[in-house]
Amino acid sequence: MTIKTLPLLLGDRSYDIVIGANLLESLGERLQPLLLGRQICVVSNKTVAPIYLAQVIDSLHSSGFSTVEIILPDGENYKNWEYLAKIFDAFIENSFERSATILALGGGVVGDMSGYAAASLLRGVNFVQVPTTLLSQVDASVGGKTGINHPLGKNLIGAFYQPKMVVMDTETLKTLSPRDFSSGLAEVIKYGIIWDADFFSYLEKNMPAILKKDAATLTHLLYTCCSIKADVVAQDERETGTRALLNLGHTFGHAIETLAGYGNILHGEGVAIGMIMAAQLAQIRGLCDQQTVERIKQLIKNANLPVSAPNHFSPDDYLKAMGRDKKVSAGKIRVILNGKIGQAKIYSDIPHSQIKQAIAAHSEE
Repeated sequence: MTIKTLPLLLGDRSYDIVIGANLLESLGERLQPLLLGRQICVVSNKTVAPIYLAQVIDSLHSSGFSTVEIILPDGENYKNWEYLAKIFDAFIENSFERSATILALGGGVVGDMSGYAAASLLRGVNFVQVPTTLLSQVDASVGGKTGINHPLGKNLIGAFYQPKMVVMDTETLKTLSPRDFSSGLAEVIKYGIIWDADFFSYLEKNMPAILKKDAATLTHLLYTCCSIKADVVAQDERETGTRALLNLGHTFGHAIETLAGYGNILHGEGVAIGMIMAAQLAQIRGLCDQQTVERIKQLIKNANLPVSAPNHFSPDDYLKAMGRDKKVSAGKIRVILNGKIGQAKIYSDIPHSQIKQAIAAHSEE
């Protein structure tokens, strides 16, 4: 069994990302030398818990940890104050101490909420990520972004808070639905567009094997994506510059998620559509050619992701939602636009007329 360990270097906040198959059974053993406290609050959801929670709890108990479990509903629409409070309540009611740990077992919603709870409780307790979806493994679990949604915008309330360790068991990807797996592929494709043209070409050639969830292919996929993200985050932990490139497609995508209602369009689906809108906008501004736009669109289509936006809202609706995005700076909408594959830059001087033109170009008729 191949296990890869990737360090994310952030000084005294550095930690390891461990990638491989069947890692849940050794989770407690891996955490034992890392965590001084013995109390662990395990946060999961109603989809993941029936499959993996017992195995995780057994591993933790065998290594001398005591646990309390919190099972949340599954879905982006539950990433809010009401359900965050359930984590707070359980932690406080069980007299957990500052040496305690919150462990996130699930996808991006569980990870984001657990991390925000860990950042807030007792002004900061230990946090461990055990992501079980492709989306959370290649993106949400790495880099310390935590938070919840607000009815007016996605991820508007939160904190930067790094985990002590991230453990990615590739076996958990085998139980994902095809739709959820494809949703994660949007973030995978993003890395190729913004950072690594060779990786983009690899995805073009190997998408059939990826969709079949070939174990060696998945390990390579996760390691490559996490290596890129670790490099970016190490350069710019709090997103003052380079890290913003990781938001390719997200300003458009978050607007789509907000307008459609959280959960109706998956995060990765919104990002996929957003990346096509961004590519179209890049072409409108002369940053890339039509062939580049078509390559991006075709790879997204081959990953079984949507390539056009819902037609229920006007470009003005999108602009209004984008104007509330947390990446807005000095009142200007910031977007990430690609040039050639493997290159991208941050722009905040785009005329609204061009943004609307790009949105309209990929809305359903």
